[in-house]
Formats: sequence, C-alpha cells, structure tokens
Amino acid sequence: MRRTRHINIPIFIPHMGCPHACVFCNQKKISGTLSFQSPMRVKKILEESFSTTGENDDVEIAFFGGSFTGIPEHEMITYLELAQPYLKAGKASGIRLSTRPDTITPHILKILKSYGVTAIELGVQSLDPEVLLQSQRGHSVEDVISACSLIHQSGIKLGIQTMLGLPDDTYEKALKTAKDVIKLKPHMIRIYPALVLKSTLLEEYYLTGQYTPLSLEEAIEWCTGILPLYREAKIKVLRMGLQDSDTLESSVVAGPYHPAFGELVESRILYKRITKWLDMHLNNQKRIIIRTRPRLLSKLVGQKRTNIKGIKEKYQLHDVVVKTDLEDGEFVIEVE
Repeated sequence: MRRTRHINIPIFIPHMGCPHACVFCNQKKISGTLSFQSPMRVKKILEESFSTTGENDDVEIAFFGGSFTGIPEHEMITYLELAQPYLKAGKASGIRLSTRPDTITPHILKILKSYGVTAIELGVQSLDPEVLLQSQRGHSVEDVISACSLIHQSGIKLGIQTMLGLPDDTYEKALKTAKDVIKLKPHMIRIYPALVLKSTLLEEYYLTGQYTPLSLEEAIEWCTGILPLYREAKIKVLRMGLQDSDTLESSVVAGPYHPAFGELVESRILYKRITKWLDMHLNNQKRIIIRTRPRLLSKLVGQKRTNIKGIKEKYQLHDVVVKTDLEDGEFVIEVE
C-alpha cells in the first residue's frame, strides 16, 4: 500500500517516569497538563484520532512528553497494549516514544520491540559533560553512548534530541556535540534552542543574572553552522525549535523563541550560500536574477524579504529579481 502522508498521533505523558527536574524543564507548559493520562483517556484519544485518518496515511502513535521507559513496567505495557489493535489492523505503522538515555536496558528494549515500537527518541541535549552537569540532567555521556548502542542492536530506529545554549554551553561545544552525535549514527534529530520557561530553575538563574539565554540571532547562527553537518551525514532533521502553541508562547520568559524558527535557519543558510557565490562571481554588475524552485521561494527571499534587502545593501545592487522557474537544485544566479 502506498502511503500518502505521515501523521503522528501524540500522546503526552507529562513528567511521568522522569526522576529529574532539569533546569530547563517545565513539562506542564509544554504538554499542557501534569495530570495522569489514564488508559481510558488514551484509548479515547486514539479512537478520535484514527477516525480522521485516511486508508493510505502513514500513522505513528507517539508517546511524548516524559520518559516513557522510566514509568513502571506494567503501566508502560498498558499504554503499548492500547496501540496494538491499530498496529494489527494496519492503521498504524508503528509506535514512537521519547525517553531518557539512562532508562534504556536490554530488557526494556525487548518489551518495546515485542509491542511494535519502531522509533525511540533520546533526550540527549548535549554531549558535553559540564553542560549536562550544569543542566542537572542526571545522566552521563557514557549513558547516552550505551543507550544508542543498545537501540541500534535492537533494530529500533534511533532519534536524538539536542538543546543549544544551556548553562555552560558554547558554540564550540554545540558544534562538537553535533559531530559526536553523528558518530552515534541516529536516523533522525531534533534541535531545540534552550528557552527560559516560567516556573523552572532556569528562570531563577535568568532572573538572578546567573544565566543568559541565546538571542534569536545567536540561535540562528548556531543552527546555521550545525544543520549542514547533519544534512551531510544524511541524518533526517525532524524539527528545529519547539512546536508552536499558545501555551508555550505564554510561558516563555526569555530566549530565542520564534514560531517559524526552522524557516529562519533555512533562510539564513540560503542567504549565506548566495552571498558566497556573489563574493566569488560578482564584479561591478548592479542587477542579478536568482532562479529557484517554487517551494524554496519564501526561504530564499526571507521573512519580510530580509534576504533580498540584505543582498541589495551588501552589494549595492539596483535590482534583485527572483524567478521560480528552476526545476532542480536550490538556486541559479545570473548577473547583468
């Protein structure tokens, strides 16, 4: 059967199974509630969600919002059993979950595999020991390496979530973390700039001057250097920046929050590639034509046409024309 679109059905299990209160974490603000997700509630969510999916949709049931493999085993199995009818009927292609590296064991993986789990996303955040310590993660770099190895051995796909700009983090450390993550051979990655949320320890640090979050500009620049590394390694980037929601936006105290953060990064990368080309090929011409594909237009132009304005100003051009008639590649530039 040919699948037409991918859908995740998110089941949020806030804080359950997580013994640590990391400095950045306020799960209530991200997941919307701290209440226990009863099996009956989860069953209802699944029933309602699958009533809106199509026969050809590629649907994954996703247990997010907490450390799924850290909850009591019988509770974990209860949740997994709720997904079984949809897996057996072919309505769901698999189960995805997020968890901590130090809650992965061969025994747990055997259970997950037997219940049809197809992807595990580890909340790694950083592979710098001092950043992990200052963020009160409660696990080591060695825990991450061990968990990744076990997941690979199990045949379950590995995802890694990283966070930029945590206490004691630097661009150099973040770059090294990215290179070390690539060595762990994940199938997918999520990149989150650290935000200061209400009712977190990071908020206390920020209000008392002990922590300064990245600016939006800094976060974009960091990701502009890091994202291409993952692309070159053929690692799928699932997301950059937290999922936009009214709940999240109202809880942000400080930090590089933007509802379209990923597009800002993609746009900056295109800007740098274009200016690199112009640095090499532009002489005294005052008009250029940039050809691109229709789907890349908004990223190439930039929000509020910032890329085009920046190019005109940088090279003192009279005119920058953008055409969407390219069939392959990112862009082609003609100078006049």
